[in-house]
Amino acid sequence: MSVPYVVTISSEKGGVGKTTLATNLAIYLKAQHEDLPVTLLSFDNHFSVDQMFRINKQRSQGDVTGLFTGAEADDLVETGQYGVQFISSSSQLHVLRRELEDPSLLACSLANSQLGGILIIDTRPDLDIYTQNALFAADRVIVPVKDAPSLENCRHLYDFFDSHGLSRRALRILPCLVDARIHYDGPFRDTYQLLKAYAINRGYRCLEGYIAKSPKVESLNTNPEGRIYPILTHGRHTEVHVQMSHVARQVYLHTLETQPLRLDEARLQTNRDQERHQSAFEARIQELKQNCLVCDRPLVKADGIEPAGYFAQSSDHKITGFVEEDCFTSLIFRYFYGAKRTIEAHDPIQDLFRESAQRSYFLLQRAPNTRNFYQQKLSFYRFDDKGLEVSHKTIELQEFEKRLLNKERSDLFPLLERTLFDEQGRLGDSFLLFRKVSSDLPEEILYDQNYEHFSAIMAKITSQLP
Repeated sequence: MSVPYVVTISSEKGGVGKTTLATNLAIYLKAQHEDLPVTLLSFDNHFSVDQMFRINKQRSQGDVTGLFTGAEADDLVETGQYGVQFISSSSQLHVLRRELEDPSLLACSLANSQLGGILIIDTRPDLDIYTQNALFAADRVIVPVKDAPSLENCRHLYDFFDSHGLSRRALRILPCLVDARIHYDGPFRDTYQLLKAYAINRGYRCLEGYIAKSPKVESLNTNPEGRIYPILTHGRHTEVHVQMSHVARQVYLHTLETQPLRLDEARLQTNRDQERHQSAFEARIQELKQNCLVCDRPLVKADGIEPAGYFAQSSDHKITGFVEEDCFTSLIFRYFYGAKRTIEAHDPIQDLFRESAQRSYFLLQRAPNTRNFYQQKLSFYRFDDKGLEVSHKTIELQEFEKRLLNKERSDLFPLLERTLFDEQGRLGDSFLLFRKVSSDLPEEILYDQNYEHFSAIMAKITSQLP
């Protein structure tokens, strides 16, 4: 499977020429190597990419949000002007941003695509989650700087690479909008020499050369027609034309030298992570008690897990299993909610409880300061979805209780014998935590992310208990 070489243009300082660099770099690369697929996208919301490359206002096939919502990257690509492919920008990135936390999502999406060639990503002037994703996927990060403040902001990009175990070798500083008319006395003759010296002094690597400030080039982005013109066609006689050709040449040469590509590494890491997740999931399946912890009906079978209502785990992790919904509900209503009648499966009360249980955790534990063998007490807690206590009730445990005609054994005891009782038949120090699960897919709670959340809530609840 072919993956693209990814170039990310990034700077936390606005007005340094990021978009001009990204769009024109795509055109120069395509002009120098006609058979090379070149694709461009932007996580900024100014739609410069669309204005520059869209042909005859053709209808978009999707936009950059699709890269984070499961769309195939290949299906989002459009053929644009100058032979450059592009993915439409979006005005809804701010909405999706609230749901994104993982900086590897874009790399995973692109690693499974067939784009190939070179992909250039233009970013916003901040280190938001989209910029993080673009950095994480990059083989080369070009950081345009025009002054000391924009150079100082570079350290945040380097910190990001360090915190995610990425090689700093991908990062390159490129002085941009350099005013060639400014000269200095001393060792640094002009702004370019000064910025380069500052960068090297901070341990930053630089691309060769710079991009000059040019009124002619600036005018290509501001004209009465509202169009954006490329330097290659409308600024060929400027100094910037030669400089852009040189930058494009450096990028292309690096594509020939880079093996493996960053997306190849990301794909391998994803495969390793999936194997690790699968192994951990299977290990958790193996630890499950096979029968319902209340009624002892078989739930965990060789071909999957039968429908169940609740997942349960003891705080010492010795007991893990499932409980049928009716078994759990009847116990809770009978012993802790004081129901005087049997709660049927389709009873409105049961429906109400089932709905609220989706946002709750339930806990059984020996009541505080009750170790007497003959007067054991059991506490029942209810916590909200964030692990904060909602209610608490304590009952006296009696193995036999008076029913209609005679005494019968309490329905609570089989559950406690399988989970919380020690060898002497007493409640130990551990507790049992319950969580409502999908009846159709109860094992979903054992997936890494869900199980980690359950474990985090258990730890939070533990810290609150007396």
